[in-house]
Amino acid sequence: MALDFALDGGAAKTAALGVIVLQSDESLEPELRQLHLGEGVALFHSRIPSREEVTPDTLAEMADALPAAAALLPAAADFRAIAYGCTSGATVIGPTRVAEMVQARHPGVPCTDPMTALIAACRALGVRRLALLTPYIKSVSAAMRDYLTEKGLEIVQFASFEQRDEAVVARISEASVERALLAFDAAQCDAVFTSCTNLRSFSIIEPTERQLGVPVLSSNLALGWHLMQLAGLTTVGAGPGRLFAEGQLR
Repeated sequence: MALDFALDGGAAKTAALGVIVLQSDESLEPELRQLHLGEGVALFHSRIPSREEVTPDTLAEMADALPAAAALLPAAADFRAIAYGCTSGATVIGPTRVAEMVQARHPGVPCTDPMTALIAACRALGVRRLALLTPYIKSVSAAMRDYLTEKGLEIVQFASFEQRDEAVVARISEASVERALLAFDAAQCDAVFTSCTNLRSFSIIEPTERQLGVPVLSSNLALGWHLMQLAGLTTVGAGPGRLFAEGQLR
């Protein structure tokens, strides 16, 4: 016997958000789950093939798989915004090209990535001088520094764990990240940024801000904030740190 039923908006009755996560990423999803997205807001994930080694060549390879990964997000969901979750990948492929490939599958849907999100976050907080922490090998970090400089940010301090293995990056302790950030001279910068969606930082954002006296940004923090902002959702208090307390798109 067929039963009667009623339809509602589903899990995403308020808004659907999409995130394309690297196959090798172990940190982005757990951190984004800590955000308070709001009632009826659903976050849908797709995975994209990625190498364990992070080099300019392996990052560039992901461009070929991006359209297929975007297509694996639920077709029936009415997406408000979609993110590609790779900071170094967006740097190498280029945010404009990333957005074009995602929007080829989801026309008209706003698209972001950690680099685009970082630049938006810096604009929202009035940040010009940035202290940069990465886990990457020198060639990947250099590409990121060049890109940020081209976008008008001054990289006044820099440090790196110089790792190429994603599994290692995902296991760098938050205490190690905090120690590296606290080694920066806050008097020289407007904010500090810890790069890579596989590098965990959410639990140390606010304690580090209190000690440094400047905003602490991370790839996952900026990405989650920008995704919500693009979707028209309330971000105040939705996540840790000054970005979620003060940041609004300008």
